[in-house]
Amino acid sequence: MSMFRTISTIATAIACTALTSCGTATQAVSQPTTRISTAYELPGDRVYPEGIAVDPRTGDTYVGSYTNGAVYRATPGAARAEIFLPEGADGRKTANGLKVDAAGRLWVIDSTAGVAVYDIGSRALIARFEVTGTGPRLVNDLAITPDGSAYLTDSLRPVVYRVTPEQVTAAHGGKADLTAQFDLSTIISPHAPDAFTLNGIVSDDSGRYLLIVDMNSGDLYRVATAPNSPEPIRKVSMRGADLKHGDGLELHGSTLWAAQNTSNTITRWKISDDGATVELERTVTDESLRIPTTLVRSNDRTLVVSSQFDRGGPMGPGTPSMPFAVLTIDGI
Repeated sequence: MSMFRTISTIATAIACTALTSCGTATQAVSQPTTRISTAYELPGDRVYPEGIAVDPRTGDTYVGSYTNGAVYRATPGAARAEIFLPEGADGRKTANGLKVDAAGRLWVIDSTAGVAVYDIGSRALIARFEVTGTGPRLVNDLAITPDGSAYLTDSLRPVVYRVTPEQVTAAHGGKADLTAQFDLSTIISPHAPDAFTLNGIVSDDSGRYLLIVDMNSGDLYRVATAPNSPEPIRKVSMRGADLKHGDGLELHGSTLWAAQNTSNTITRWKISDDGATVELERTVTDESLRIPTTLVRSNDRTLVVSSQFDRGGPMGPGTPSMPFAVLTIDGI
């Protein structure tokens, strides 16, 4: 998940009409009907939402604001979310990558600094992990593996950070350094020094590997989490398309979903060869998605964050359509 310094050009030659879906050349002409609707609204006129997470214990979803750092919560069936953590709380400038772990803690990324961990029940800040030094950084998204470790991407540094459960315990009530676990500088495609690269990240069900998208090149990388792996980092073979503008990812079993922001696209992929290959299964492109930054699957629904970053937000001037909302897409 991320913002851009300048908005990318949105493809205009899209062979889809409103609320219909696009297929690949290998798919049948007849496609399931796609319907995009509002799942729930977000309060405020400067929300510009970026991240979303679901609490599997309750079905509650949490959405973060990129522009003010607030976090919102929507209970199942609610038509409107409520403020869960107020804007600017605990010094947060942004709230982009979000995840709920198995211990009932909410992880909230501030792209300018690092990640904060909250107890959902009390809303108390448990710990904070911050990038050291003064160099450029844009901490972006995170995945949590079954052992409780959190892995975080940085869109301006070719690294993946790691926070272990032991580090959370040790930092309880205070701050600690956010340290890099993997360096992808030797494998990511060439890019301009200020280009945004690593973005969405997911873990497979067993936690053996991570999948990480490079939004600049459209590549996908497989990173083995076990130490001394014979092939710790590799580029995934992609069939049918690429993931240019790839932002948030969602993975369940062998199915991967991706939000491709400035192309207003959601894609679904089939994973094979233990994460070494992905094949495009379905594509939905629609301008009503309004710069989708990420998505989550909850109760068999695909919930998509409609950021509107290009309407007076971090990607361009203009006026957003009100209210800000999380959308649901049927047929993907």
